[in-house]
Amino acid sequence: MFKERFISGIVLVILMAAVLYAGGPWTLVAMLLLSVIGLREFYRIFKLDTSIFAVCGYLFAAVYYLVLFLEKEALLLPLFILFFLTVMTIYVFSFPKYKGEQAMTVFFGFIYTVVLLSYIYRIRMLQDGGAYVVLAFLSSWGNDTFAYCVGRLIGKHKMSPKLSPKKSVEGAIGGILGAGLLGLAYGSLGNTYLGLSGHSGLICAVVCLIGAFISIVGDLAASAFKRDTGIKDYGKLIPGHGGVLDRFDSIIFTAPIVYYGIVFLS
Repeated sequence: MFKERFISGIVLVILMAAVLYAGGPWTLVAMLLLSVIGLREFYRIFKLDTSIFAVCGYLFAAVYYLVLFLEKEALLLPLFILFFLTVMTIYVFSFPKYKGEQAMTVFFGFIYTVVLLSYIYRIRMLQDGGAYVVLAFLSSWGNDTFAYCVGRLIGKHKMSPKLSPKKSVEGAIGGILGAGLLGLAYGSLGNTYLGLSGHSGLICAVVCLIGAFISIVGDLAASAFKRDTGIKDYGKLIPGHGGVLDRFDSIIFTAPIVYYGIVFLS
């Protein structure tokens, strides 16, 4: 199991590094595929993945990414409103086949997977985005690594025993601080090797600190959804890891934080 998880993890890192390095359409297509797969995983746990609602979600996901590619930001809000109205139209004209909470789940799932995950592409398209997009992964996976190590060493107080019994308060603090240190080191090296601004060390540290805190919420939110629906994993796409939402659950939350942190701080 560990060998399978390790190998698939290495392959995933290599693939993500390749598409993020390529940028442009390559990153967009990769994130569109991950978003649609993640959306299908989310709909499936609520038994909506083959419904007319789901088809609507997949189509709007493609349109959403097309709008991003064309850099038509002014169309995003009208697109969300149109998607909401489409979902409600399906709901009322198929009543009582679907419940109101299912219609709300469809719209929520679109925001949760498609919109939030798309911020990886949006970071990549910023000035120096190729360097800054790494922060989304540093704050998330760095937090996981440090939290695990610190939790194993000195963890005593349970943070959320019902959702994740193995996570401790000490581990969470260690993870956040560790991610901040990684951001500081990465940003400082960026001054020399990546051509970033002279304040990039501090900027990356602050972004990673906030991103690491939010990544904990993302991880626990994914666990809460799984507890509610009685599943172990969202999917089986990534051997040893589960589905897209199992591997990117915290990055979904950190990506918007990194994007707006870079925009406002740099």
